[in-house]
Amino acid sequence: MASTHLSKSASGGSRTTWTISTWVKRGSLGSGLSSNIFNGIVDNSNETQLLFLYDSIEFYDYSSASRTGTLVTTAKYRDVNAWYHIVAVWDTTNATAGDRMRLYVNGEEVTSFSTDTPPSLNQNSSLGNGTYDQQVGLYSANSSYYFNGSMAHFHFIDGTAYDASTFGEYSATSGVWKPKTDPSVTYGTNGFFLKFANSAALGTDSSVNGNDFTVNGTGTQTLDTPSNVFCTMNPLDNYYFNGTFVNGNTTTTTGTSQYTWCTSTLGVSSGKWYWEVEYDAKSGGSDVAYIGITPSTSTSTTEQPLMSNNQYYYYSSGSGEGVTMGDSYTTGDIIGIALDLDNNKIYFSKNGVWQNSGDPTSGATGTGAISITDPSSTVLGNYFAIVADGSSSYNATFKANFGNGYFGTTAVSTPGSDGAGLGKFEYAVPTGYYSLCTKNIITYG
Repeated sequence: MASTHLSKSASGGSRTTWTISTWVKRGSLGSGLSSNIFNGIVDNSNETQLLFLYDSIEFYDYSSASRTGTLVTTAKYRDVNAWYHIVAVWDTTNATAGDRMRLYVNGEEVTSFSTDTPPSLNQNSSLGNGTYDQQVGLYSANSSYYFNGSMAHFHFIDGTAYDASTFGEYSATSGVWKPKTDPSVTYGTNGFFLKFANSAALGTDSSVNGNDFTVNGTGTQTLDTPSNVFCTMNPLDNYYFNGTFVNGNTTTTTGTSQYTWCTSTLGVSSGKWYWEVEYDAKSGGSDVAYIGITPSTSTSTTEQPLMSNNQYYYYSSGSGEGVTMGDSYTTGDIIGIALDLDNNKIYFSKNGVWQNSGDPTSGATGTGAISITDPSSTVLGNYFAIVADGSSSYNATFKANFGNGYFGTTAVSTPGSDGAGLGKFEYAVPTGYYSLCTKNIITYG
């Protein structure tokens, strides 16, 4: 989350050859220097940076108050649902000038740059220049420049240049670029491998070096990984919604003067799915919250869910799409959604109690369910999760748990698992239902 980063002090090591490899999932776009991935800094005149510069990737070294080498990609990396594998190589011993700084994204070497200034032969980097700070997720010269998103498998290799194939490979079944969980590398003096495997010690170095980092701020360990991507709310669907998205886009606050919806990153057209949303807070007024599904995106700032076709929701007053759900709900309540696209039914629960005497396992009978239009007959052919409020004078905050096991930064208290054991929820998941993640969609969708 924002304001969280890892830090440690280092000294010595190679100044001509090193490699960074990490997997990152962005939480926001167009945020300039607030998306720093790695920073090695001696002082304001000597530093090394790897970051998202707006939506490009920038990699540079700055020594004695001048840049010694810079790469800025022409390509833009704007997919907030995807994990990117980024490898940055500094190897000034290479006789070929264009190979002294290299960038790889998802296994492919990047060759198109808006800025491409190679360092000179045997140019020393700032790393290794006396004592310096290594920062993961922060530019230490400006405390507001944090990385917003998630990270996995962060390697720093001191003294050796490796390409992307050392750290990743294509899956033989899906063809997707995936991590090598135990790459064969030599870490060198200041090298480290952050797996983020221990939620109580996210800075633990899993290399042979024991170069552990200090955790600054409050980070959360997500089940979302490069091998299994979980659904979140979608900050790219924000033109009319005008909301804010934090905590890996699982926490959403609506715009004050808008009363429309935003969608989730993953949609589904078949299978049985479960997720939970906590109605967390509102800035004033009465409860006018909507939690449900849609097959379409909003087309105006004042388009409420009830104004569009084939949208189904649980309204805070206790009503639903053409039915009385039962209990009203307010801030602090958790709404469960069971979406059965094998039978085109949807069920809602409040704090673990299924409304309208619903039974999500009743199949075609649909006991207590709302019957929904087959997704094949809708605009986008898929249903997406939505949250919204119906007020043009205040905002509301929703915390979605699609299986990551958190509402914002608070872990579920008594986790129940989905049918595949991949998601963690506050309440028991109905038999045969699954969390919204790529592995489950491939298998059960």
